[in-house]
Amino acid sequence: MGLYKKGSKWQFEIMINGKRYHRSIPDATCQKDAEKYLTIFRADLLRGRLDLAENVGKKPFSLIVDNYIEYAKNNLASNYTPIYIAKHYKELWGSKCISQITPELIEKYIKTRQNATCFRKTTKNKKAISPATINRELGVLSKIFSIAIKNKYAKENPVKLVNKLKVPNKLVRYLTSEEQDKIIKVCDGDYSFINIPASEKENLRKKYKDYHKYLKPIILMALLTGMRQGEILGMKWECVNFTDRTITAVNTKNGLMHQLPLSEKLYNILVELKAKNSNDEYIFTNPDTNTRYKSIGRGFRNILKLADIKNFTFHDLRHTSATRLVSLNIPLPVIQSILNHKKIQTTMHYAHTMKGQQNIALEALSNFEQKN
Repeated sequence: MGLYKKGSKWQFEIMINGKRYHRSIPDATCQKDAEKYLTIFRADLLRGRLDLAENVGKKPFSLIVDNYIEYAKNNLASNYTPIYIAKHYKELWGSKCISQITPELIEKYIKTRQNATCFRKTTKNKKAISPATINRELGVLSKIFSIAIKNKYAKENPVKLVNKLKVPNKLVRYLTSEEQDKIIKVCDGDYSFINIPASEKENLRKKYKDYHKYLKPIILMALLTGMRQGEILGMKWECVNFTDRTITAVNTKNGLMHQLPLSEKLYNILVELKAKNSNDEYIFTNPDTNTRYKSIGRGFRNILKLADIKNFTFHDLRHTSATRLVSLNIPLPVIQSILNHKKIQTTMHYAHTMKGQQNIALEALSNFEQKN
């Protein structure tokens, strides 16, 4: 063992801490160069640099998942789903080391998910897992590896070598004025629009007496601001400035505070709520538990059922706000700022409502007479 020459190339073989290292030194032209390289190699090895380099990819995959979960807890406003996905990966591949998570393994995972089903709460039936859901799962895995690379546990991100699934275009669903009127009436306990006998309407009034009342200001805030459900339910009174007439969302999807001016209608709604709930920390507090609402899915779905509104979700209220802003000829950059979109391309999804304006514009263009 030691430094020696084999043919025209210098090589060395040494044993340190019970581990044997055998290397060729292609750049060494003489014994002095080879000795210098060996000295540097031995020093780096003793300082731990080479051990770190040689162990890249050898760490347990479960370790980098735990690192991601800690990151998600500290940095993501809505972290329940990402953490749930990360824990699923840990359960699936926790016994593997980082280098074993290959593009081929990820491709197999995608195929498995494409053939799987999940439970649909609204219909209590099973449904196929959508490409968009699988892509979100891949996004979490990609971030896991990004953090691993930053910590020098991995050299490359295998997710980047895998093609995401194609997501079919989905029509934007938004409320009509008639549908909105029905929703508000249900919140108020008014079932006069439902085509059923008077006795059944009376039974509904008794069954749901004031049951949906708490949802009315939540729904109106969504329509009047375009905010997401999590932003609205997580809103504290300290986020409302009645003097300046502004409202600030701090638990946004992109992690950035987002301030909006209060319209006259929303200002009056909040003033009324504050008078009733002056001691509460959150704007929307469950009177039975004195805690914030974490989810309103069941109540909202029940309203939609009573109003006979199909294929609609709470997030579609945000789509409704955006669509109405476009139809009012509000410039897209202004709509982008209201919806707190990072990219204007996201806001452009709502440009479908400009079709009528486009028709008017093109007709005007076709009738334009060029002046000589």
